[in-house]
Amino acid sequence: MIIKSNEQVSIPRHVCIVMDGNGRWAKKRSMPRTYGHRKGVETTRKAIEFFARAGVRHLTLFAFSSENWNRPQEEVGLLMDLFLQSLKKNSAELHEKDIRIRFIGDREAFSQTLQKQISESEQLTAKNQLMTLNVAANYGGQWDILNAVKSLAEKLASNDLGIDQVDRSELESGLSLSDSPDPDLFIRTGGEQRISNFMLWQLAYAELYFTEVLWPDFSAQEMQLALDTYARRQRRYGKTAEQIDKEC
Repeated sequence: MIIKSNEQVSIPRHVCIVMDGNGRWAKKRSMPRTYGHRKGVETTRKAIEFFARAGVRHLTLFAFSSENWNRPQEEVGLLMDLFLQSLKKNSAELHEKDIRIRFIGDREAFSQTLQKQISESEQLTAKNQLMTLNVAANYGGQWDILNAVKSLAEKLASNDLGIDQVDRSELESGLSLSDSPDPDLFIRTGGEQRISNFMLWQLAYAELYFTEVLWPDFSAQEMQLALDTYARRQRRYGKTAEQIDKEC
């Protein structure tokens, strides 16, 4: 059952996902890892549709980390091809469904063809409002924080900002998703229980949800289970349970 969008108290505004397990899913079936990545793309499409219908306003997917370049060249090449094919195939559909897509990460390492497609997809969907889909590609949380620190340093060096003015909001203004709410729910499939350099600053108070289910098997039922688990948690932000109960 999909939670209706008017039940906002139990729906996270922002969900981010590490989509792990494609290669192991394929290996279990004596298939090449590339087969698992292709199946993973199908699950990604279903996840976008599911969370949009559930009322989530921001969905961030970790598509390709800055560390993933260390994988075998053949696998990296296929991932880039899948990335490009998926954008070409699905951008119009996202636009029709009023979903905005944007990309975070260092895109300069991608081919000119892929960079061009990324820009075209962003421009096509820029005014859509149902949900914002953030695709983290060649992204790392440490890279993100470092960029924000560099931005602060430039402001200080040019005297546009005084040292006494440096605070949390100033640093956050230089992060990739500075105009989005911090993630409420972090999901990682595939059994690993780590953040893996993903949105390190923004995940400070996110609810963490880990599942053994491999990404290609992460069905609508599994997605709903993650939302149900989130809805049962009490987010206290340093307060006591009694304080939170009085506020409700």
